[in-house]
Amino acid sequence: MTKAVRPDIDEYFLKVASVVAERSTCRRHHVGAVAVKDKHILSTGYNGAAAGLKDCLELGCLRDELKIPSGTRQEICRGIHAEQNVIIQASLHGVSLEGSTIYCTHTPCVLCAKMLTNAKIKRYVSFGKYNDDSFVELFKEAGIEVDIKKRPPAEIGYLD
Repeated sequence: MTKAVRPDIDEYFLKVASVVAERSTCRRHHVGAVAVKDKHILSTGYNGAAAGLKDCLELGCLRDELKIPSGTRQEICRGIHAEQNVIIQASLHGVSLEGSTIYCTHTPCVLCAKMLTNAKIKRYVSFGKYNDDSFVELFKEAGIEVDIKKRPPAEIGYLD
């Protein structure tokens, strides 16, 4: 048995984002996002239908039914992206995301990237890739740092 190693701060919050993703109601991708500033969680979000409405687990996936490839035609989906929900949850609770880091299980679509740019985040950290790289140039122009890490282990380690 190998001895557990304390995860660094990025691995820690990427693991938190992975747990948040477990709440997703999307049949294609389980995505979780965590907004963090000064090592404190500001808000979380996962992808799924609007609160109180029927979701894809119940109704099926419109995008699958119409054979729409991942990364395209996001408007044909009942789901709200994890990054959008992290922004919405922050705003509902009067929390600014300015200067924060977003930890997310996937890289953002261009629509989420635009919203995060206007929310004035400073950094985006992920381990997974979404089928849309349009965010790269947008974040570069906006001065948002992007870090792609390796996927953290799913196991929870405890120090002895």
